[in-house]
Amino acid sequence: RLPREANRLVRQVITEHLVRTLTTMTTHDVRIRRATPDDAAALANFGARTFEETSGPPNRPEDVAMYLAATYGPDHQARELADPSRTYYVAEVAGQMAGYALVKWAAAPASVGAPQALEINRFYVDRAFHGAGVAHVLMATCIADGAQRGATAIWLAVWERNPRAIRFYEKCGFRDVGTQRFFVGNDAQTDRVMMREP
Repeated sequence: RLPREANRLVRQVITEHLVRTLTTMTTHDVRIRRATPDDAAALANFGARTFEETSGPPNRPEDVAMYLAATYGPDHQARELADPSRTYYVAEVAGQMAGYALVKWAAAPASVGAPQALEINRFYVDRAFHGAGVAHVLMATCIADGAQRGATAIWLAVWERNPRAIRFYEKCGFRDVGTQRFFVGNDAQTDRVMMREP
C-alpha cells in the first residue's frame, strides 16, 4: 500500500490530467462562472425546460408538473443561491446559458462510503450544445471544485433510464456503486448512484 501522502499525490495528478483532458474536448469557447442571485429566474427557466426535455416524455405529465412546481421557480433558485452549502456553476457560450451544475455538501448514500463527499446535485446542458464539449468543461469545473475543497469523493445520482448520461459520467471517471429512490411527482423511480475520487 502506498503511504497516505503518496496516495493523495497520485489522485491529484490523475485529477489534474482528467480536468485538462475534459477542458480540451470542446468545439466552443465555453465560459464557466459561479451563479449570482441575479441568475435565479434564468436558472429556474433553464432547469425546468431541460428537465422536461430530458425526463418528461416517459413520465406522466401530472407527475412532471408536480416535480417542476416543487423544484423550479425564481424563489426556489433564489433560496438555493443563498445557501452557503450549495454552489451553482453556469456554462455560457457567446453570452448564452448553455448548461449549469449545482454542487452541494450533503449526506451521501451508504454505498458511496466517504465521510466528506461533494454531491453534483444537478447537471444539465442545453440540447443545442450536446456533443459540443460544454458538459466536459462543466464537469471539469465540478471535479476541480471537489478537489480544492478536500472532498474524499464526488457523487451523483442519475436516472437508470438515461443511458447517454450514464455513459458520459463513466467517461468522466464515475463508477456505479448502487441505487436510490427518486420521486417525480408521485412516481417512485430508481436512480443509479455513481461516484469517483476527486
